Amino acid sequence: HRDLHSFPTRRSSDLSQSASLDPVELLQRLIHFDTTNPPGNERECVAYISNLLADAGCDSTIVGTSSDRPNLITRLKGQGNAPPLLLYGHVDVVTTAGQTWQYPPFEGRLVDGYVWGRGALDMKSGIVMMLSAFLRAKAEDLHLAGDVILALVSDEEGGGDAGAKYLVENQSGLFQGVRYAIGEFGGFSYEVGRQRFYPIMVAEKQICHIQATIRGPGGHGSLPQREGAMGRMASFLRRLEQRRLPVHVTPVTRSMIQTISAKLPWPQGTVFRQLLHPRMTDTVLKLMGEKGQPFEPLLRNTANATVVRGSQQVNVVPSTVLVELDGRLLPGYAPEDLISELRHTVGEEVELEVIRHDPGPPEPDMTLFETLKGILRSADPDGEPIPILLPGATDARFFSKLGIQTYGYLPMKLPPEFQFSQLIHGPDERIPVDALTFGTEAIYQLMHRFGQ
Repeated sequence: HRDLHSFPTRRSSDLSQSASLDPVELLQRLIHFDTTNPPGNERECVAYISNLLADAGCDSTIVGTSSDRPNLITRLKGQGNAPPLLLYGHVDVVTTAGQTWQYPPFEGRLVDGYVWGRGALDMKSGIVMMLSAFLRAKAEDLHLAGDVILALVSDEEGGGDAGAKYLVENQSGLFQGVRYAIGEFGGFSYEVGRQRFYPIMVAEKQICHIQATIRGPGGHGSLPQREGAMGRMASFLRRLEQRRLPVHVTPVTRSMIQTISAKLPWPQGTVFRQLLHPRMTDTVLKLMGEKGQPFEPLLRNTANATVVRGSQQVNVVPSTVLVELDGRLLPGYAPEDLISELRHTVGEEVELEVIRHDPGPPEPDMTLFETLKGILRSADPDGEPIPILLPGATDARFFSKLGIQTYGYLPMKLPPEFQFSQLIHGPDERIPVDALTFGTEAIYQLMHRFGQ
């Protein structure tokens, strides 16, 4: 691990100055940097942002595990009347391999009112919102109650070891006094019925990766094999897919469902509220169809088979098959809870072992929620902000170890037909221009109101 303050940067053209004032141009420029992780190669993208900040008179600290995996931290000084507010996000993106795009994923084209490209949603648009608001506050000499810290990290899509985890374990002094942070993912509009909601992430599920070991007689590939490890694996995967794990209603999800149901007309609201009753949950999810898909992982622990390892040779029947499961735990649950639920679902003959567990943040601190809610209501009086549990995991799990509560808050007012969850990590990722400017203004308003 080493300090990278002096790593060389590449000066940009005049585009850097104009882009710093225009969120759309800035997003287009950031998409140009191919920061696909692995390997990441976030260096040039971070250098570009560092130059923008330097041009604006902001000093940056750049640290990391290597010069190719830098993390940037900069700060606006406040009046000392409130604790520092942290804004953070990641500059790396996931692969586009095997995907068919209408427009090249690293060109950042502006077409039909949308900016297209990998990272347009996850999460270079969020970086742009934070950076644009930060630069505006600097230019306007905004009177801040407390310091505002902007941290742009590497490696979130690869697990965070070179990014947020590195910072928390090796550079925690940079975040001294911080209690609240803004990160991914939340604040984007979502419609249920005809009511528009803005889910704000206040908690997230825990990573709990599990290895399933299935054994059976091995042998030569030319001989028929019955009840072998491969056949048993197929039965295991069928049970895993067809049998759902038990329903659990956690406090954040209860609050979310109660708020949504209260805003829906009868009988929709009454039916939706039945999600809170475990005997009715699956019936309501089935009635909701595709609209119910985002709610299911908020109501149970989950485990999806993602990796299978069998024989190393085509002519050898394996005696052991390994299946890796991407398990996700609800807040308040432990790995042994998921193991127990899986054993009840798939049977005792499969050996289950936890291979990675990233504990999630504790019960959320909701102190800043009303401020975030008020900003969104001012921007969109017809929208209803609600707290949500994120079914995935973010860098919040690392910053929580420093006592920092993260709110997923990258506000976007989206068209009703916009398929947000399908576009993240998928082909044709894009963001409406209006949503980008909406979020930039919301984060600026947060900087203005925080601690006042």
